[in-house]
Amino acid sequence: MATDKANYAISRETDLSFGEAVEKARALLQEAGYGVLSEIDVQAKLKEKLDIQREPYLILGACNPPLANQGLNVEPELGTLLPCNVVVYEQEGRTRVAAVEPGTMLSVVDNEDLGPIAEQVRKDLTHVVEELAKS
Repeated sequence: MATDKANYAISRETDLSFGEAVEKARALLQEAGYGVLSEIDVQAKLKEKLDIQREPYLILGACNPPLANQGLNVEPELGTLLPCNVVVYEQEGRTRVAAVEPGTMLSVVDNEDLGPIAEQVRKDLTHVVEELAKS
């Protein structure tokens, strides 16, 4: 099955539970050289701030330091688009994982020197999403 690819996200469904998918996503990101710099529990925040109940939804802000450094050397204000978000969420009882589509994200910068960096990030994040979908 091909990766679902909206113009801004690479996404797939997985048979893993939400918790299993989160842990495996962290491990796969680490294997690919990405650290998780931030984590936002959207479900908890919406409950806390708006008293809204929703299915689990977690945003992992992932960063590959060498690639980030390369990008910042090319485009100093690139930090406004970092880190790369990977989300794990439940929808109608099914677990999904999605990652930002780096080519689309970086297209707003309009700097062709970022192309190879975007391609490497796309390869890495697609691998993470695909591996989660296999589970």
